[in-house]
Amino acid sequence: MNNIKKTSYSIGNTGVIIALSIILFWFASLYFLISLDILWSNPLVYLGILIQTHLYTGLFITAHDAMHGIVSENKKLNHTIGWFSALLFSYNFYWKLFPKHHEHHRFVATDKDPDYHPSGKFFIWYLSFIRQYVSVWQILLMAVTFNILKLFLPTENLVVFWMLPAVLSTLQLFYFGTYLPHMGESDNKHHSNSQSKNHFWAFISCYFFGYHYEHHDSPGTPWWRLWKIKEDLEQDI
Repeated sequence: MNNIKKTSYSIGNTGVIIALSIILFWFASLYFLISLDILWSNPLVYLGILIQTHLYTGLFITAHDAMHGIVSENKKLNHTIGWFSALLFSYNFYWKLFPKHHEHHRFVATDKDPDYHPSGKFFIWYLSFIRQYVSVWQILLMAVTFNILKLFLPTENLVVFWMLPAVLSTLQLFYFGTYLPHMGESDNKHHSNSQSKNHFWAFISCYFFGYHYEHHDSPGTPWWRLWKIKEDLEQDI
């Protein structure tokens, strides 16, 4: 728990406001979608899946920033928000994620990096990634919660808008936040690739974590300021 680096940007209350907004939007979106009549000819169904997937990813990104101490400068509040965000993301356990993520930063793209797989093959790497972060306890808790919720809520809606987006967001996080940044050879000091500057796509795809070299270069910068790090680094070239 001593691996949190000091922030390189004064976050004030902004980090807390953004984190709580993501949590609130996740709940509000789910509340609306759970009561939506599912007609597969209705584009709103597909839009709802995409929005909920993106918000699930936001929950994980919030927990991730908390691991770097950049949601709040108040350590207790920072960890509480991180713990709660991780829990909402299919019962991820914050204090289990915490050491693994810092191992990733210390040993990036090596055999000691829990996020890395030397094969470079998408599905093998993805399965390795999932095994690192999904436990039997999570699966059991999700199953118990699902069986309780379906007594009160439409089963199809739970599957489509609560369970499916959770799975899709793991693919989003893995592909844009792990696979693309760390596949192949990188001769830079962080062994990390970075997408071309496109702030809109960087946010939509994975909350600016396509700017992955920038994150490793400045882990004390919150996700919502990575676009600025990208611009600063490109100006220095």
